[in-house]
Amino acid sequence: MLRIAFIVGSTRPGRKARDVARWAHGLAGKRGDADYAVVDIADFDLPLLDEPVPPSQGKYSKDHTRAWSAAVAPFDGYVFVTPEYNHATSGALKNAIDFLYKEWNNKAAGFIGYGSAGGSRAIENLRAICSELQIAHVRSQVMLSLFTDFEEFTRFKPAAHHEKSVNALLDQLLAWAGALKTLR
Repeated sequence: MLRIAFIVGSTRPGRKARDVARWAHGLAGKRGDADYAVVDIADFDLPLLDEPVPPSQGKYSKDHTRAWSAAVAPFDGYVFVTPEYNHATSGALKNAIDFLYKEWNNKAAGFIGYGSAGGSRAIENLRAICSELQIAHVRSQVMLSLFTDFEEFTRFKPAAHHEKSVNALLDQLLAWAGALKTLR
């Protein structure tokens, strides 16, 4: 069975990414077609990239990097849940991604974004990053609006139509993750 991680892409106090990831994870769990998990970057307390050797070498010297690697490596695919900060993904998510290299290669990714423009610019930012890391990203995405999917901009209350978008994303993600597994 394929293993898919919902990566919580923010560490900011009051963040919404954890609520969004848990919601999507709950929808995924109803499918029964993969082993889904939530991985929260906040649990790893990663500093700004502090490894002296480039991640492509796989020579990690810090315990936090080895723990992050061990958490990411077993998965066949990822759903990055990202806020949009200043037309890009969060600095915390970018930093977490940059710590690793081979753990990401030949795997698949999908995106759930949220923000005033549905997180679309953060998702586009992540697509470029994933391409460089040899992560195949799927076309379907979920875009959540702070205006319509968050009551008073704080409490996550997604519109019902987003469930269909999550399932479309997961359908594509599983197809690609399965195909790419043969490369690893």
